[in-house]
This record gives sequence, C-alpha cells and structure tokens, in this order.
Amino acid sequence: MRDTTEIHAWHAHVYFDPEDRAAALKLREAIGARFPATVLGRWHAVPVGPHPRAMYQIAFGLELFPTLVPFLALNRTGLTVLVHPESGRPKDDHLKHAMWLGEVLALKGDMLPETE
Repeated sequence: MRDTTEIHAWHAHVYFDPEDRAAALKLREAIGARFPATVLGRWHAVPVGPHPRAMYQIAFGLELFPTLVPFLALNRTGLTVLVHPESGRPKDDHLKHAMWLGEVLALKGDMLPETE
C-alpha cells in the first residue's frame, strides 16, 4: 500500500469541445475567482500531450481538494474533468490514480513518463 503522504499536490484537467468553449471559460473564471490559490494553466484549443481533447489544467494544493473537487463536480456543466494526484509518478497518477467527473477519456499513456 502506498502512503498518501506521497501526494504533494493535485491537478485537474477540464476538457472541452469547440461548442463547449463558453462553458469551459465560464468555469475557468469561476474557479479563478473562488479559488485564487489555484494555478490556472494555459488554454489549449487543440489536444496536447497525452490529452485527447482541448483542455486547460488547474494545479492546486492539498488543502483545496475538499472544496475545489466538489465545486467541479457540481459546476462542470457537462464538461469532462480529470482529477489526479501529483506523487512523482506521472503515468500512474494519470492512468491508475485518476478520478473522472463525466466521461472517461482514453489518454495517450505512452507519452507519460514513469517518474518525474
């Protein structure tokens, strides 16, 4: 069993299709206003890296998990969100330890390194 103290942070990836762009932007703005301690990553209008759709990333600390993840669950307006820990093992964090809100998407796991 792995110890949860290995988790040093969390990431969420909010995926969107072109027709969902306005909803994705509205959610991003709400997150920025309500959770100023988050780091909102770049807006990717096309798939990038292991991600199969356009998306943006939200980086957040351990202390925000109990409030940010429920906020995403209730306010994602049909968008797909991947939430995963940051434990120093990117491949496992994205593929084995992830939580999905909405549709489960197939990530390109071969692009993810085993360790940081």
